[in-house]
Amino acid sequence: MVVPNRQSSIANRKSKIENTSTPFKLTRLQTHLMNWPDSPALLAPLGPWFDLHRRDLPWRHGDLGRPHPNPYAVLVSELMLQQTQAATVIPYFERWMARFPDAAALSVASEDEVHKLWEGLGYYRRARYLQASAAHIATLGWPTDVDGLMELPGLGPYTAAAVASIAFQWPEPALDGNAFRVLARVLGLDGDPKHYAKRLRSWLRPALEKLGASRLTQSLMELGAMICSPAPKCLNCPLAVHCEARRSAATDRIPPIVQRRKPKESELMLLAVEAHGFWLLREPTQKGLLAGLWKWPALEAAFVVEADLAADSGLPYASHELYSWSGWTQVYTHRRELVSPFHLRLAQRFLAPKGFHWVPGAELDQLALGKRDQRLRELLKGTGTVPLRGPSASWLLDHLRRDAALAG
Repeated sequence: MVVPNRQSSIANRKSKIENTSTPFKLTRLQTHLMNWPDSPALLAPLGPWFDLHRRDLPWRHGDLGRPHPNPYAVLVSELMLQQTQAATVIPYFERWMARFPDAAALSVASEDEVHKLWEGLGYYRRARYLQASAAHIATLGWPTDVDGLMELPGLGPYTAAAVASIAFQWPEPALDGNAFRVLARVLGLDGDPKHYAKRLRSWLRPALEKLGASRLTQSLMELGAMICSPAPKCLNCPLAVHCEARRSAATDRIPPIVQRRKPKESELMLLAVEAHGFWLLREPTQKGLLAGLWKWPALEAAFVVEADLAADSGLPYASHELYSWSGWTQVYTHRRELVSPFHLRLAQRFLAPKGFHWVPGAELDQLALGKRDQRLRELLKGTGTVPLRGPSASWLLDHLRRDAALAG
């Protein structure tokens, strides 16, 4: 029997790791999978800690040792929680479950009602995915494995694994941002922890099987959200004595902060056109981030139009008044809008351009609008001020009709 040279063996293992698709190399702090401690032993303190300190969230089941009695509630919560804080989601979840208590009820709801209940939560594509998934479940029943869950609309690897572990107790590792941060620090991983995703899932699976899939999955997320946050509270952490990042005084750089692109800025004028109790709004579209929502007409304004209102040459339709309010900055993930809101009152309606509709005032509050457009709707419940400088009423209307014609 030939005993391999120990140094040669270590060098060969390191060479194999560095030649994988993972775009990083081992460092002194970073630990290799073969050297990671046993996951059930390392993560065992999480369960008792979670039982004592977990938040009372309406979608959580009290008995974490059994499958969730209502997997639909888990599905709703996971889609709502995507890129959204739990505190924001709670009232939306409660209203949603009161109106759509199961997949069958959601599957037959109107699209307008679905979007209205989701109004203000953002990322409206999630609502459409949720309804499509509900239709699938109401017709064919729940999938029987994680691959089947991933076939539901809007469920990627993380969401499918979260539903699998929390709802059904299947030992599927669900790695969200909180879980990645906890594991990166505990194991001392340099670089982006997502590069280790496949290895982390393999490492976690025995712990899920031994410690309970639902309890461990939720405790990892809870620890990341409440204790192991970007500014960690290490003294309160049940894993502190095992944490490599804490031992190396590296919690401030593990995981590294991801530099986001600076969002693009644009200026626009948001325009509420009113005539005899009717409001002109853009009809919902089927594509885009705000698909399914009504919108106020908006005009791009690359520059501020400086025109005396007194010099207005007049409208083709008699104008009562033009009002305005202080603007605001509407922040989205990849862009920032500098919004200037206006209210233009006309004595008579004109033919709505293609893609627009005159909505009776009594129905205005029932329409599903995005946050930016909701804000103008709320402003309209008061009265703005007559602007002394800025775009004239005729300028606004002419450009609105021109832009609508080009869009049509």
